[in-house]
Amino acid sequence: MLRKVLPTSSAVKVAQKCVFRNASTAAPIRPRICIVGAGPAGFYTAQYILKHLDNSDIDIVEKLPVPFGLVRFGVAPDHPEVKNVINTFTKTAENPRVRFLGNLCLGKDFTLEELRERYHAVLLTYGAEQDNTLNIPNENLQNVLSAREFVAWYNGLPGFENLNPELSGKSLTLLGQGNVAVDVARIVLSNVDDLKKTDITEYALETLSRSRIDTVHLVGRRGPLQAAFTIKELREMLKLSSCTTRWRADDFDHVEESIPNLPRPRKRITELMVKSLAEQAPNNVPLAGRCFQPIFFRSPVNFVGCGKVEAVEYVVNRLADGRAVPTEQRETIATDLVCRSIGYRAVSVDNHINFDARKGCVNNAGGRVLKRNLTGSDQTIDDIEDKYETGLYASGWLATGPTGVILTTMNNSFGVADLVCRDFNSNTIRLNGSRPGLELAGRPYVSWHGWKAIDREEVRLGQAKGKPREKLTRIETMLQIASNASD
Repeated sequence: MLRKVLPTSSAVKVAQKCVFRNASTAAPIRPRICIVGAGPAGFYTAQYILKHLDNSDIDIVEKLPVPFGLVRFGVAPDHPEVKNVINTFTKTAENPRVRFLGNLCLGKDFTLEELRERYHAVLLTYGAEQDNTLNIPNENLQNVLSAREFVAWYNGLPGFENLNPELSGKSLTLLGQGNVAVDVARIVLSNVDDLKKTDITEYALETLSRSRIDTVHLVGRRGPLQAAFTIKELREMLKLSSCTTRWRADDFDHVEESIPNLPRPRKRITELMVKSLAEQAPNNVPLAGRCFQPIFFRSPVNFVGCGKVEAVEYVVNRLADGRAVPTEQRETIATDLVCRSIGYRAVSVDNHINFDARKGCVNNAGGRVLKRNLTGSDQTIDDIEDKYETGLYASGWLATGPTGVILTTMNNSFGVADLVCRDFNSNTIRLNGSRPGLELAGRPYVSWHGWKAIDREEVRLGQAKGKPREKLTRIETMLQIASNASD
């Protein structure tokens, strides 16, 4: 059934006003730009264009009723300082040259072809939302999840509120050693009373309060010198109350002697690991409380269990030129729950997107989307003329793959936005007529005003519990609140 977020007349009125303004022959034609995806990549791109392309109008289109993407649904609830960037995004969204259009999905509510007809330029910034898999036996056993699903569950991403991870066992295994995996470890091993002060969902708090997990293994295929987590995340784990970090001494053979020759960031984190190892109690001393155990040089080859996972079988690796090379040795470690954390990949949501399914990202060169059929040369791509889809761009993880942190996304998005501005200024994108923007009549969408109503309700619900907010997780509830807000 069609959900009515804003009165149809209001939606039509907005679209008609834009058409009327741009249709005037006396007024100069204004660049009209659509950004698909209201996460960090989308907002950073909009921020740069607003500053450097005068008189441009921007629509930020988002499939969810709420903005901010990974900042809202990916950043750990106990890292509120990282979410402060929302203040900058809010200033961008409230610029009079910007419209937020939530609850509208590319490939479902409109097509890429339609967007390209109705805007001078389109930027695809909708991120990466699919998990990489291990493709090993028994990966579909019960209690084998992805870290992305677990994070989405405790952060309130709609569609994951009923995940209900089973935390009745004693151990959790995280496959992968990036910051996302460490976030999951920290949330599971944290004191629930500390989490009550965050914006973690109430249902996650309830489940975590009953958790019996007291050991978390963080397993990586290479060694301590290649660990992907950052020093900030490691420090937080080492300082976690009622939790002991237990290293395997054998994993650190010849590591200390390598420290003087390491680059400074890697040197600092390695020194911290070696220091923690030197200070830990002997293995024959029983541990009190919960335990965080990083394990190196292991690659999973099989999940063991009948119906649900009971253990993970690993091949023992050695390093050769920085690569993990399997040996003949095997090790099996018991576990009650597994979360793989081996990266994400984007998906193509429209048949007209030139998408590389193998790499999991849009085919692009520096942010400009490449044509599907490149002609005119059999040499490298740099030799091919007319190789770009004029006015079509991609930024963020959809363009680069899931790499780096929010700062990485900011730098990439600023770079792509600069290309957009230069293409307009050089007349590569020709303003040979006004563009009306997305046709909104009959399409129920959430405006920025509607989002602010949702925001106020979440804050109100959170205040009653001593939290910054209590996130709404049902889209129907969000839409109802937004529909009751008047522009």
